[in-house]
Amino acid sequence: MNKYFTLLFSVFLMTGIQVKGQDFESATNAVKNMGVGWNMGNTLDANSGSIQGLESETYWGQPVTRPELMKMMKDAGFGAIRVPVTWYNHMDSNNKVDEAWMRRVHEVVDYVIDQGLYCILNVHHDTGNGDTHWLHASMSVYNSQKDRYESLWRQIAEEFKDYGEKLLFESYNEMLDKYNSWCFATFNTSSRYIASDAADAYEAINNFAQSFVNVVRATGGNNAKRNLIVNTYGACNGYGTWNDHLKDPLKEMKYPDDTTAGHIAFQVHAYPSIVNTNNGQITNRSMNEIKSEIDDMVNALKTHLVAKGGPVIIGEWGTSNVDNEETDYDARRDHMFQFCNYFVQKCKENDMATFYWMGLSDGIARSFPAFTQPDLAKTILQTYHGSSFDPVLPDASNYGFSCTVNFTNQWGELYLYNGKSFTSSDYKNIILELENAPAADLLQWKVYSSKYPNGYTSNITSAVNTLTFAASMGEIQKITLQCKQNNGTVRVNSVKLTRKSDGKEIISNPSVAWNCTISDLDIYSTGINRIIMDPVQTNGYIYDLTGRRLLQRPQKGIYIQNGKKIAIR
Repeated sequence: MNKYFTLLFSVFLMTGIQVKGQDFESATNAVKNMGVGWNMGNTLDANSGSIQGLESETYWGQPVTRPELMKMMKDAGFGAIRVPVTWYNHMDSNNKVDEAWMRRVHEVVDYVIDQGLYCILNVHHDTGNGDTHWLHASMSVYNSQKDRYESLWRQIAEEFKDYGEKLLFESYNEMLDKYNSWCFATFNTSSRYIASDAADAYEAINNFAQSFVNVVRATGGNNAKRNLIVNTYGACNGYGTWNDHLKDPLKEMKYPDDTTAGHIAFQVHAYPSIVNTNNGQITNRSMNEIKSEIDDMVNALKTHLVAKGGPVIIGEWGTSNVDNEETDYDARRDHMFQFCNYFVQKCKENDMATFYWMGLSDGIARSFPAFTQPDLAKTILQTYHGSSFDPVLPDASNYGFSCTVNFTNQWGELYLYNGKSFTSSDYKNIILELENAPAADLLQWKVYSSKYPNGYTSNITSAVNTLTFAASMGEIQKITLQCKQNNGTVRVNSVKLTRKSDGKEIISNPSVAWNCTISDLDIYSTGINRIIMDPVQTNGYIYDLTGRRLLQRPQKGIYIQNGKKIAIR
């Protein structure tokens, strides 16, 4: 093999595009090799129920995704990224995916693959329990939507047919029956189970899974042996023993007929509760009880899925209140970490890959990039890699930023604080510094608290504004900057909370709530010189040969730009 061919082949491997017909690792080996993964949630899966453009990427408060985020995940020790994507809101009446959207999805997949990470690409909020979701576990829906579903997957498969084994396709996310039942089919009915309708739902799930496999394989290229993922009904995992039908989604799931052996995996999701709630009182559940239930879940997955021929991926996991305003991470971190430790440990022992849902790095911190839950990330990574593993985890609390806020509608809101609840005994005030005084009657504070569930408001009239917390506000959950007019633009220089105990000012980083966007970020590490970053730009960055991005164009040397070496003389 000559040097030129060796170099060319290496480039193919680095970019994720591999020679057609190459033998892929089995699904079992792929799942083992993924290590621990992370979900890039609320981003490409965000949707408003109508046709949208590229702006939908930021609809749910996340910034435009940048390649540095994936490098951070790789450097930390994660081995795989799940990229949830919602498609219906980017498809026309002829089922054609918007070209610009497909290109953007392709770019983000490349960010993952270019780091040597496994990437799972799926069809996400096209399923679910809302009116906009068009994929339901019903044979009537399968028959009416089969052509549209297959057309969608044909387009995705053609777009990525030459990519290598690090890219996996996932058929659909959490597909529910016509009753929008979680746990198992027809649970959300007055009788809690209707045998005929449940059978119909499970038949539909297996039909959607089979259509997915058939369409992808028919596109040829590397798709002939690509590892594919099919989800159980609702991505249910059989967790718990409180109902005889909990294991039905596992029992009724079939391994699809396939033209190639050993290249299909099953996926489930897991969000167990680690607390008991009695008469409004929340107490920690026994860790022995929690461990026993995890053991039962893993055994059921092995008995009813792995035994059918496919490995299992826990494509989403966390605790049951992962999306609440106050999560287990906020309220009972030590107890949660014990759960996470055992969950990851048990899954690793049984060759099941785990993808944590969305937290870890959230909101504008993904643009730094930094972790918003670095201690949780460390717990997960050290459980998997070993206690001596020393992950690289940049902490978002060590950064601050200024930004331009563009309000796009009246009553649009920017989160100034959105974290663990506190009272006036914890923090005495919040200080907002704007670059200039706002236009008259443009902005107001809005404080959501136990005493003001609909929000306490106060006008903002100056460049520097201080809101003092009163005991009468009760427990404060979140604080926003709200626009009172149809639109408006301001530049936020800093947001700080003043701690009551010692008077120390704590940086609070804003994030999008609704009807506004953030641009022109000026990110800085506290006590260190500022770093200018453009969150929309994704190309043209210059890196040195260690992979570090340069902030100014260098004068001389060899560097990397857009994936290629460049010589600057």
